Amino acid sequence: MSGLIGKKIGMTSIFDENGKNIPCTVIEAGPCVVTQVRTEEVDGYEAVQLGFDDKADKNATKAAMGHFKKAGTVAKRKVVEFKGFGEEYKLGDTVTVEHFAEGEFVDVSATSKGKGFQGVVKRHGFGGVGQATHGQHNRLRAPGSIGAASYPARVFKGMRMAGRMGGEKVKVQNLRVLKVVPEKNLLVVKGCVPGHKNAYVTIEK
Repeated sequence: MSGLIGKKIGMTSIFDENGKNIPCTVIEAGPCVVTQVRTEEVDGYEAVQLGFDDKADKNATKAAMGHFKKAGTVAKRKVVEFKGFGEEYKLGDTVTVEHFAEGEFVDVSATSKGKGFQGVVKRHGFGGVGQATHGQHNRLRAPGSIGAASYPARVFKGMRMAGRMGGEKVKVQNLRVLKVVPEKNLLVVKGCVPGHKNAYVTIEK
């Protein structure tokens, strides 16, 4: 799937031709530089490696600087490989937001917001005990029983409990592209995408 690297700007809403208010996310998509071209003969698979968002040389390793120097560009903060690009690209080529068109559907993936240590009600949607009667004054959000009796005498693996929530890679599929703004490298997609503001996102089509 071909795609692009971007940065989540934030959410807003726009009106369609019928006057309906549509929530949408604004993404700064590209421009991305082709930093490496994988080939079947050398690497065993075909892919295009893209780099996004310039990084100061003092913050890059010498190995990384040498890698980007081959492509004739400065060091990049985010590098992602994409398989299945229809077009042929060479080192140093630039891929812009015009790679996408209004009306088509894309998949957006990113690292979700970290929520910290959360209980079962927030993390898994448990209902709690439901009532505050019969002496239940401090059990409203408790998980309840987690195991059986003397058999199997253990807690099964994968039991849904409290724990750290968020901070995982999440992909949201089939988001419609509402608007493409080439002069500002902006992509407006319907709905929400994972990650905080200024988080790096990967857009695939």
